[in-house]
Amino acid sequence: MDSSATMTANTAKRKSMPAALWALTISAFGIGTTEFVIVGLLPTVAQDLAISISSAGLLVSLYAVGVAVGAPILTALTSKIPRKKLLLGVMLLFILGNGLAAIAPTFGLLVMARILTGFAHGVYFSIGATIAASLVPPNKRASAIAIMFAGLTIAIVTGVPLGTFIGQNFGWRATFIGVSILGIIGALSSAVLVPASIQGGKALRIVDQLKVIKSPSVLLVLAITALGYGGTFVTFTYLAPLLEEVTGFSASMTSLLLLVYGIAIAIGNIVGGNVSNKKPSKALMVMFILQAVVLLVLYFTAPFQVAAVVTLFFMGILAFSNVPALQLYIVQMAEKYAPGTEDVASALNIAAFNVGIAIGAALGGKIVESSLGVGATPWIGSILVFIGFLLTLVSHRRER
Repeated sequence: MDSSATMTANTAKRKSMPAALWALTISAFGIGTTEFVIVGLLPTVAQDLAISISSAGLLVSLYAVGVAVGAPILTALTSKIPRKKLLLGVMLLFILGNGLAAIAPTFGLLVMARILTGFAHGVYFSIGATIAASLVPPNKRASAIAIMFAGLTIAIVTGVPLGTFIGQNFGWRATFIGVSILGIIGALSSAVLVPASIQGGKALRIVDQLKVIKSPSVLLVLAITALGYGGTFVTFTYLAPLLEEVTGFSASMTSLLLLVYGIAIAIGNIVGGNVSNKKPSKALMVMFILQAVVLLVLYFTAPFQVAAVVTLFFMGILAFSNVPALQLYIVQMAEKYAPGTEDVASALNIAAFNVGIAIGAALGGKIVESSLGVGATPWIGSILVFIGFLLTLVSHRRER
């Protein structure tokens, strides 16, 4: 091949990378929508299937179980499969899970469908992060991961409200049909745009897989993810009642503010990726300490509408800004201490994200039910995030 042809091929390759990243983002959007939209549909599902709200809540918790437990195991078992082939297989599982949910005649079958979808969720984000990182130069890996995870944040802004609206007006089954269609679009986009040359890793023996959880450095990052990221969910899970009961906004105004919050999340995700490419541990320390401060400030500004809105915006920017850095950091630790287990470590980190969400939501619920009330969720969430900062500081010093 002559030099001009080589230059043309290289140029085409560079141009194809952003398109491949956006294909990953489309699928992430569909997966993010199906994860969070069920919360708004619980009353509708409970009424239609004649079950209690608490029973319907299993659709949330067991989904998280599918992500947190199934993803690392499935990621390890599929380590030899070429990444594009596995990516498309995961998206087919996602489409199947949501399609099954749409036609599920019983609550038991609906729960099974959610668990299947949770498996797809965890595997997708674990291998998706490594695929995104492989499409760009090393100094752009966090930015590439941020682009993929932007689909998740955009889902919070648009997919979840739209899916909830569809479910409330046309039935919850229509929402799952819509999400299945998103999955089909994502799968087709990945089939066309994601390079087929990305190979799987070497087959991992059980002893190799145990290297991940035996490494103190890797375990420390997983704890950082669960507490530093999950701490925000103490407040985020109950943000609507906080804005209505403490700040005094109407329900319609709260919906608008949640949209603004989601936009801030999307901005923060991109910014977080850009500042985390070189030194993710340093970036995490800055982001965690800022988020801890903002949450503490929200405790004091919540009763004042203008101040609360300003604080809320900064809380949104910081809420997901740490995601790219956390994913890059766990991959770096796996590369250093357990080479060949990067996908498994990434999957464990996805599990840690979901453990953090569960911890934050459960703790927030306890606070709301206690004498402290919903107004106390910001400062308690701040403590968890600050613990995440301290753990990051410890990790940074260990690695230095």
